Amino acid sequence: MFIYVYMCILILFYVEFQTIKPNEELYSIHNEVTNESRSIKHKGSEPVIVDYVAIDGKKLLQKASIRFRHPRNPIIGDKFSSRHGQKGVCSQLWPDVDMPFSGVTGMRPDLIINPHAFPSRMTIAMLLESVAAKGGSLHGKYVDATPFANSKNVNEETPPQSKTLVDELGEMLNVKGFNYHGTEVMYSGVYGTELTCEIFMGPVYYQRLRHMVSDKYQVRSTGTIDQITHQPIKGRKRGGGIRFGEMERDSMLAHGAAYLLHDRLHTCSDYHIADVCSICGSILTTSFVKPERRVGRAVKGLPPIRASKKVICHACQTSRGMETVAMPYVFKYLAAELAAMNIKLTLQLNNAA
Repeated sequence: MFIYVYMCILILFYVEFQTIKPNEELYSIHNEVTNESRSIKHKGSEPVIVDYVAIDGKKLLQKASIRFRHPRNPIIGDKFSSRHGQKGVCSQLWPDVDMPFSGVTGMRPDLIINPHAFPSRMTIAMLLESVAAKGGSLHGKYVDATPFANSKNVNEETPPQSKTLVDELGEMLNVKGFNYHGTEVMYSGVYGTELTCEIFMGPVYYQRLRHMVSDKYQVRSTGTIDQITHQPIKGRKRGGGIRFGEMERDSMLAHGAAYLLHDRLHTCSDYHIADVCSICGSILTTSFVKPERRVGRAVKGLPPIRASKKVICHACQTSRGMETVAMPYVFKYLAAELAAMNIKLTLQLNNAA
């Protein structure tokens, strides 16, 4: 099996930089031995762009490598990071007209970061990068932002005369009429009024990380369950659910949503109605007895009488004390596991509301 050479040439000239929608034909495979061809379709759920096509291999066995590009605009929840480990997710998308603008240049920032991120992570180099990039862009030259690049002594007798990097960068901004520390007076884009404090502003290199909401969002109503515990399976590709741990449970209880917690973890998870013997308290010795045939009715048109369900306890050999109890199925599975270890689990039923 190999990808036909002629097909590869067609991909190279006609498909590259083209948009391929879901379920559209992507490429074909031709078998010269059986003289059969089959088409491969795009399996993704979003359109892609063919970014790169390469043909490799010998004459008898040709191989085509196809690289896709997914064009995505940033949305709330996508992850971004500077080159200094200041990572975070996009919490809000504002229109350009609502963003604050500078009172000197009128420029609007592309990104607003919380200043409380700097004291804890101590990424001072990010502030230096912003000031250096601001001064370098104003003067049109490269700036070395190494903090200790110019801290050299002329000789051992005289004290160092060179200025620090902050002083040099501040003077570069002062020459062009900007603030020494890189702060600017900003105006609100919504009200048009001056903000009460000066805001640090400058260009910083930011990169978009591959952790995107489009690849991580997960929804489940009812679907496949585990054969042993009868609980929802895990895995986004298989339509599974998200793990709900103890800390999530504590959060729900703290918000007073106990009934919602019961609905999510019991009713919509592994809800099970079990037959329990109230005499011996066993949940494993109960057995359903097959009812007799349905008794016909003399009046035509009416359904036959359904025989009543009969459940007996093999340990007590009676059906007098049988009760139905709603419980998670995993509890019944736990009782079976303990019984396999020769541990008996006895239930005490109470009819009080």
